[in-house]
Amino acid sequence: MEQGDLQTRGYITNIQRFTVHDGPGIRTEVFLKGCPLRCIWCSNPESIRPYPEVGVYKARCIGVKKCGFCLASCPEEDSPLMVTEDLATAIDRDKCKRCLACADACPASALVVWGRCYTAGEVVQEILADVEFYEESGGGVTLSGGDPLVQWQFSRAVLQECRRRGIHTCLETELHVEQSILDQVYPYVDLVITDIKHMNPDKHREYTGVGNEIILQNIVETANRKIPLIIRIPVIFGHNDSEENIRATADFIAGRLGSTVVQVQLLPYRQLGLEKYETLGLAYPMSGYRPPERSIWEKRIHDLVELLNTYSIPAVAGSSSL
Repeated sequence: MEQGDLQTRGYITNIQRFTVHDGPGIRTEVFLKGCPLRCIWCSNPESIRPYPEVGVYKARCIGVKKCGFCLASCPEEDSPLMVTEDLATAIDRDKCKRCLACADACPASALVVWGRCYTAGEVVQEILADVEFYEESGGGVTLSGGDPLVQWQFSRAVLQECRRRGIHTCLETELHVEQSILDQVYPYVDLVITDIKHMNPDKHREYTGVGNEIILQNIVETANRKIPLIIRIPVIFGHNDSEENIRATADFIAGRLGSTVVQVQLLPYRQLGLEKYETLGLAYPMSGYRPPERSIWEKRIHDLVELLNTYSIPAVAGSSSL
């Protein structure tokens, strides 16, 4: 790897150590900004846009009368910062140029930055801090998001250096991407985690903003390259949990992907990330949706797992560690 590749820069929302749910063993998981989908049940809205954003936690604001550092820090003559009726800070995001000065000046962490800039080399150094745990547990690094293929040059640089150092690499991606990008990244990937959200392209577009044609093609391409796959199905009652859809999913997996599928994980819907939507001034798309009682959805997922098992598909409930 050229040293210059490690200077490639990318935007990251979080680096989480000692994770066990997104790939085998103990892992370091890197969450990147940017996603090509707009899933109505998304619980990570801070990862959708590919650039840094300021989130506003109104309850933490100590008020402009006591503080006001954010207002003083903004360099814009026509400032996007506003004062609410309760003398807290708000942001006009149409005006904001995302210089992040207000968040850096806030002493109460009422303004936070979703997405800090790192070089690939800086991320690799974070990953290397736990290399002994990877060796003992069969773990490694997982790039997630958002979708790390939105920033594919940055992701490739991190994965390539980890591969060079003998660290197991996992890519968690929506796979809504040109195949030429896979050509650039896949040589450095040991495991792929991806979703099948719906087999009907129209329903997929309704729920995620895009069709599923490219995604399914790339899942098949991944299998053809003999890269092990974990397939996840987020189970949203009344949206994609019908027997017809799950059987169509099973036919696709059993008929097109072969033995490359390590596991199919059925994940229950949980209404998470609401506070993060609020910090970004966004409405939660499924705010009016009410899932059934736990006993009902647990049984439903169990039944769907059993259905997939009849196709000799290694299906489980939840994101089981491998």
